[in-house]
Amino acid sequence: MKDSKRLMERFVEFINTASEKLAEELISPKAMFHVPGRPEPVTGPAGYLEIIGMMRGGFPDIQWTLEETITEGGNVAARFTMRGTHQGSFFGVPPTGKKIAVQAMNFYHWSNGQIVGERGQPDLLGLLQQIGAAPM
Repeated sequence: MKDSKRLMERFVEFINTASEKLAEELISPKAMFHVPGRPEPVTGPAGYLEIIGMMRGGFPDIQWTLEETITEGGNVAARFTMRGTHQGSFFGVPPTGKKIAVQAMNFYHWSNGQIVGERGQPDLLGLLQQIGAAPM
């Protein structure tokens, strides 16, 4: 996928701003997103905005930094660092004010300039450890 770098840059702008306009541009209406802890995938731009909303609920200042990508055809493997401050309830853990820096490995499937699928693997154990909800 020759435009993968540009598309991933736009995608990072989308997840860091939660822009509905970028969601409509970059996310296929039929896209399926497999999220840890949910038995069923969420779908389309609204589903992805729901995921971002869940993260922002616990970490209103969360930002993702794209660290590296590997591209093969329409598939992109991407490693991110998520950074934010625990200022809201997250997985039932009340706000602690602690800062997090957590890795995530996500696999994206692109078609015609839009994401049609993703499997995300954030380091939830590391995140929960950093906010004091799990032993180190």
